[in-house]
Amino acid sequence: MLNSTAGLQEMLELRFPAIAIGFLNSPPAGMARWPGGPVPAGCVFWQKAMDGQIFYTTPEDHYNCAVGAYTHKIALPEGRAGELEQTIGFMVDSQYLDMSEVAGIPTLAQSPPYVAYSPLDQANFIPDVILVAAKPSQAMLLYEAAVKAGAGNALTNALGRPACAVLPLTTNSGATSLSLGCKGNRTFTGRPDDEMYVCIPGQKWQAVVGKLAETFQANQTMGNFYTDRKCLFPAG
Repeated sequence: MLNSTAGLQEMLELRFPAIAIGFLNSPPAGMARWPGGPVPAGCVFWQKAMDGQIFYTTPEDHYNCAVGAYTHKIALPEGRAGELEQTIGFMVDSQYLDMSEVAGIPTLAQSPPYVAYSPLDQANFIPDVILVAAKPSQAMLLYEAAVKAGAGNALTNALGRPACAVLPLTTNSGATSLSLGCKGNRTFTGRPDDEMYVCIPGQKWQAVVGKLAETFQANQTMGNFYTDRKCLFPAG
C-alpha cells in the first residue's frame, strides 16, 4: 500500500496533489475562511487547494457562479435569484446546453453551511470527496483501482458540463465518478485540455489507494504483453 498521497502523486506523475473537499456543518478547528475575495466560480477553490491553500468557504463565496451554486444547492440571495435562469437561458440560446438536460444535473441533497478545501495530506477534516486532476492514462489507473476496491462500477459514472456536478454525483452515488471538465472550469482553473477529474468518495479513498500499486503493476505487465503481441503484427 502507498504510504501517502505524495507517493500516489509520484507513482501516477500527477501535476497536482489530490485534494480533500468536505461539506460541513461547522468550520474545521483552526482553519481560516477563504481569504482571497470574490471568485468567478466555485471550481476556482479546487485549483487553490491543488496549489497548496487550506481554507473553508461559506455560501456567499459561491454566489458568483449561479450554476455552481445550483449544484451545491446554495440558494442565491434576494436580488440575484434570477441569475440562474439568466445563465441557463444564455447557455440554451448559445446552443451550449439543452433545456432538457437541466433536470438531470446532479445537486447535493442539502446546502452545506461550510465547504472545506485542502491538499489531502494536510486536511484536518473528514472529506466527503477526494478530487484528482489527471490525464486520461492516470485517470484510467485510478478508476481501475477504484473498481478493484469496490469504490467504482465497471460502467463509469461520467459527466461533462458542469464540471462541479461531479461532486454531488460522487456524493450521492457513493461511487467514483469522472468529469471531463467543462469550458467554464477550464477557463477559471486553467485546467489544460489533456487533463480531466477523478472524484472518489472520501470514505473509500484508502481502499482505492490500497489497490493502486497492484493496478499499476498489472498495467505494466499487460503493457509488456501487448508490446510483445504487437511485434507479431508488423503492419499494426
